[in-house]
Amino acid sequence: MKITELIYQPEGRRLEFKESLPTVADLAKTIVAFANDAGGDLYIGIKNEPRELTGMHEDDLFKIEEQISNIVHDQCYPIIVPEISFQSIDEKHFIHVQIYRGSNFPYYLKSKGKMEGTYIRVGSSNRLANTEIITELERQKRNISFDSELLFDQPIDQLDLEAFKSQYQEKTGEAWHDAVLRKLDLIKEYQGSLLPTNALILFSDSATRKELFPYAKIECARFKGVNTDEFIDQKTIDVNIALQAEAAYEFVLRHINKGATVEGVYTTSHWEYPIKAIREALRNAVVHRDYSLSGKDTKVAIYDDMVEITSPGLLLPSIDFNELEARQSDIRNKIIAPVFKKMGIIDQWGNGLKLIADELKGYPEIDFKWFEKGLQFQLQFIKKMSRQSEQPELQPELQSELQPESLFNLVLKALNENSLTSKEVSEKLGQKEISGQLRKVIRKLHEDGLIEQTIPDKPNHPNQRHKLSESGLLFLKMGSKK
Repeated sequence: MKITELIYQPEGRRLEFKESLPTVADLAKTIVAFANDAGGDLYIGIKNEPRELTGMHEDDLFKIEEQISNIVHDQCYPIIVPEISFQSIDEKHFIHVQIYRGSNFPYYLKSKGKMEGTYIRVGSSNRLANTEIITELERQKRNISFDSELLFDQPIDQLDLEAFKSQYQEKTGEAWHDAVLRKLDLIKEYQGSLLPTNALILFSDSATRKELFPYAKIECARFKGVNTDEFIDQKTIDVNIALQAEAAYEFVLRHINKGATVEGVYTTSHWEYPIKAIREALRNAVVHRDYSLSGKDTKVAIYDDMVEITSPGLLLPSIDFNELEARQSDIRNKIIAPVFKKMGIIDQWGNGLKLIADELKGYPEIDFKWFEKGLQFQLQFIKKMSRQSEQPELQPELQSELQPESLFNLVLKALNENSLTSKEVSEKLGQKEISGQLRKVIRKLHEDGLIEQTIPDKPNHPNQRHKLSESGLLFLKMGSKK
């Protein structure tokens, strides 16, 4: 992405803007948080709220570069080597600090030590890591996964594996014996004894699984309307993880509609949601969730206008959901994922996201969105037309903002006939440049579903524009009637 486009992107997991050099503590926290996560870019000389290229005096650049290098060297441990460069737009100078994802985890503040000074990136903020997260970072350093760790006080012969055994034999056609479990790393030899891994516990239906992993389950709910005020149905899926995705899928099918359409002389059935994509999303939620995070279960919520799937754990740093068709592949659970593949529950590596993308092509009436919320990853399949009728009731606070002469209303009117870039909107409103207030208004209108992107599956596409949504058109019509 060109720098002229990137500096107008929202702050997030890999991007931060500062008008001037941050305090020593704040800069060090950002640096270690980026290094512990997916890496990131820090721009100094660009104001965030409202977004404005303020620039820095050219004579100060080398001095600030040296300050940054000294802070990183003196405050951060293990060693982090940032790339620092000077850039300019319209003769305004700013500094770009690029931090790469590290490999010698965890990174932390020297003055605080590992347990009190390790930070991670959550959304656009730096968060102090707890013991679970620090332990996970140490596993990443050793290139091992949580599901591969051994349990030393759980005899294998006391585990209830009957349901898993039956399903495994049915799906693979293989006999069940210790050699198979060893080959799959579900059991490992340690000092002459065979011990189960966390993965085998998760595949069991023993009380041990519920004691050690009480949140390794899926909570399903069908709500009345478009909020969580009233349940129609709910179900807790607390069987072994090999059975969870299909059980959740069956719950979804019970609560969505299937209609019939006539094409020529043929009648074909059509689900209201892309069920193959939902099924794949549910399987991914089970296979790739972070089982080391306690207190968090997978959730499936069905509303009148949306199916929402929330899974513990951030998106892996190497996966970009903006590129669904790129056949990306990465594995968090290195024992569980190969077992699922062998059983045919998931397809070959990298096909899952492309399957979702291909299925969505047949559902232009469905919006597909993804979010990282806290330490969780969320997918939404949203019916566009349903939200149109609900919008006036759901957004009463917008009524005062959408008065005829308000900037909100002027932006909607500007987009009524054509799709426009932010710069084109500002020009149509008679502004010489994009003001911070206009950026806030455009962002708010997107959040409230009144305008939408012309290329929704690629938010950062250079040809991206804003267009009026069905809900935005409805608001304009309501305003003209008044």
